[in-house]
Amino acid sequence: MEIHLDTDLGGDIDDLCALAMLLRWSEDTHLVGITTVAEAKGRRAGYVRYVLGFEGKREIPVAAGADVSQGFYRYAELGYPSEERYWPEPVSPSANTPEEAIRLLKHSIEQDATIVGIGPFTNLYLLDLKYPGILKQANLFLMGGYIYPIRVGFPQWGNNMDWNIQADVKSAKHVLENSSPTLVPLTVSVETALRRAYLDDLRKSGSLGRLIAKQAEAFAVDEEMERKYGETCEGLPKDIINFQHDPLACAIALGWSEGVEISEIPLKLELRDGWLQEKIDTAGKPTKVVTKIDGDKFNEFWVKAISNHHPAHTESA
Repeated sequence: MEIHLDTDLGGDIDDLCALAMLLRWSEDTHLVGITTVAEAKGRRAGYVRYVLGFEGKREIPVAAGADVSQGFYRYAELGYPSEERYWPEPVSPSANTPEEAIRLLKHSIEQDATIVGIGPFTNLYLLDLKYPGILKQANLFLMGGYIYPIRVGFPQWGNNMDWNIQADVKSAKHVLENSSPTLVPLTVSVETALRRAYLDDLRKSGSLGRLIAKQAEAFAVDEEMERKYGETCEGLPKDIINFQHDPLACAIALGWSEGVEISEIPLKLELRDGWLQEKIDTAGKPTKVVTKIDGDKFNEFWVKAISNHHPAHTESA
């Protein structure tokens, strides 16, 4: 199976967890391209290339896409965690023109690769502007959406917490209206967890596993999710470090289905006070939406996918 990943790796560490899982999925799964979004002059693309070096996968094409300087995003600046604490060494940016990312996405779609978007949808929007109708050809999985309420026992967040859609609502609305995606919404991905209990296994899982463990420890200090959610949400493990929004979306795109339910729901999109609302409406567009998962099963599946890696996965960057 061929996969193209569109990611905003370099902020929340679930993008790193997703990329690591894709790299260690199986020998018949091939990453044919990676594009980065919400960029800062190639900083995210530089991080992606650095991660690929750990697995000896430098041949995978990488292109930096839409940049924050282009004015697409709700926030003029997107913060990055401390490079000194999150990365083993300084990582050089890998800059290029955003058009290179559009060309890479186009090529992947023409090769029938499955496209998985785990960041804002800006690159996909720009792709469809340049090549109208191309998104209708894509086998597209998108992490994002807020359709049903979050179940009791999990953080009772609102629609504004759906970063991938709300960071760039114009692009999100266009993409959802001009493609046939499968949405993996925030309201189910919030039932997943990267747990402190996994750190020992990660540290034994080669250079990439150690990088995830390093970032997880720093993230635990910065975000304090054990206190915020582990102690207050009955549905989550007490040792939660982060949610696994992006790994879940990638796993479902690759066919992981244990405890997963997908429904076709008629959705109508409305912009209201600068926020995108997704409403169930009989006149809306039929959209595939993941409506149920088993978070505990996915958590265990993810850590096994990372830790049961081939011994060759030990190359340094």
